[in-house]
Amino acid sequence: MAENQNIEWKESWRDEYLKWICGFANAQGGRIYIGKKDDGTVLGVSDAKKLMEDIPNKIQNKLGIVADVNLLTEEGLEYIEIVVSPWAFPVNYDGEYHYRSGSTKQQLRGNALTNFLMSKTGIKWDAAPVSNIMVADLDKESFDIFRREALRSGRMAKEDLNIPNAELLDKLDLLIDDKLKRAGALCFYRNAEKIISGCYVKIGKFEGSELLYQDEVHGSLLLMADRVIDLIYLKYLKAAVSYHKETRVETYPFARDAVREAVYNALIHCNWADNNPIQIRIDEDVMYISNSSLLPFGWTAETLLEAHSSKPFNPDIARVFYRAGYIESWGRGIQKICDACKNLGADEPEYIVHGEDIMVKFNALQSAKVSKPKVPNGSLNGSLEFEILKLIHDNPALTASEMTKSLNAGLRTVYRALDKLKNEGKIERIGGKRYGHWQIND
Repeated sequence: MAENQNIEWKESWRDEYLKWICGFANAQGGRIYIGKKDDGTVLGVSDAKKLMEDIPNKIQNKLGIVADVNLLTEEGLEYIEIVVSPWAFPVNYDGEYHYRSGSTKQQLRGNALTNFLMSKTGIKWDAAPVSNIMVADLDKESFDIFRREALRSGRMAKEDLNIPNAELLDKLDLLIDDKLKRAGALCFYRNAEKIISGCYVKIGKFEGSELLYQDEVHGSLLLMADRVIDLIYLKYLKAAVSYHKETRVETYPFARDAVREAVYNALIHCNWADNNPIQIRIDEDVMYISNSSLLPFGWTAETLLEAHSSKPFNPDIARVFYRAGYIESWGRGIQKICDACKNLGADEPEYIVHGEDIMVKFNALQSAKVSKPKVPNGSLNGSLEFEILKLIHDNPALTASEMTKSLNAGLRTVYRALDKLKNEGKIERIGGKRYGHWQIND
């Protein structure tokens, strides 16, 4: 029997091994053998009788728990077995919380400790009440989005949605003692940053290490969920165009269903208490979506790609997104992301875990990449129109007012030049004024 996640061998007893017992109690339980070498060879203990009295007392006095302590014999040598059960409440050693993960003992600190304590007590961060936001302060558009999507998905009936907002929140279990839970405020309050300063989404377009342009999407979580995907696909990505008979087919380099699921997962599982926004970095060949979060205890990046149960970091927020039809409730989100990438013909995503940050990496479908158009030359050379085309070539997201700063020209003059280019078919505007971009036509 070798050492593993649930077994530890020690040659002799030291009081510091109470930390190992603490770690087992906080995790899945385990056994510690005193009087064995690392290779499993029995050395025995010389003071077995005294240890059989001291160890149970020290466990109870220091940790406040009870463990079975057994005296075993092998080839005439006595050694001790300490059997530790997993405990439902947090166990500490002199105020320190230890946890057995794999074959190592870790002392929990910071967000890892907060997450552990909440999981043991059954209280989640998003379930805590807020005192400075009332139901009357919540955002009408956020409720409209929720009602529209919940009805469309069939997750809620029309009669269950046509009720006052306070009743709807109560039906969604977002009230506690007539106060809003943090989840309710974040999902429906337009100024979510008043609650958590980092509660927004940041999107950046990169070329290598150079940031070309960026956006920030603010508002309630439901407003962000409603806007982020359209912004990415209208402003930050271009589709390769092909034709099937007479039907125009647009293929984007990143699977829209996969990116949408990944963004929703980030909004739901983000540890907003870190005050860090969700960050989406888009390059020609790759897209990264990252958020502050912690994996459930014992999980790794590999666990995410395997079949697993649903363990949302913010269960109440997840419930709202489920009722809106944004997500499933069976831990199938990552499988859906992988399936969407396969259907596009792209590589499966890669999950990267850095401490308290989880990142999903999408590789672009090479056949769907659109090469950057060249700036038309000829008669336009040296003209204001030519300078505008160069600006659009370098940054398609520029607005007319932003162009005036680089061109040293008035806004009306720039508008006339843009109208001329559009009428001649050299450029067109894709998307709306707020999130759209310019496209140069070859």
